[in-house]
Amino acid sequence: MPNEDVVLRSIKNQTLETDSTGEQILRTDAIFYNPNNVRMKLKEINVEVFVNGKKTAHADQKFNSLIKAKSEFTVPLEIKLSLKEMGLLDTILSFLGGKKYEIQFKGHLRIRVHGLSFKVPVDYKEELRMR
Repeated sequence: MPNEDVVLRSIKNQTLETDSTGEQILRTDAIFYNPNNVRMKLKEINVEVFVNGKKTAHADQKFNSLIKAKSEFTVPLEIKLSLKEMGLLDTILSFLGGKKYEIQFKGHLRIRVHGLSFKVPVDYKEELRMR
């Protein structure tokens, strides 16, 4: 079993796109670090996304990714935003205008080590300027 939790270090490469159904999709790379001496497998990420304190999205993605010991790894996230919660027009204008937002990711990762599966909590906050 690992001694220390895997840590979310940063969020990078944010892009906002519209899918074929008109839904807004935030694509981003979550940069994690495994401080342990054991390899692991990332099985799932399940996080709620809050923008300026309002829940705006939920990401629940399955993976089967190898996590090397004592290393950083990148998890590409695709998050459907609930812009109704934020006010659609305000949101789009703000994204286009480069407004700053406080983004919080809260939830867990499911990691497997030597056949044992366990949850690692995620609670990360960062100020982002959307472009």
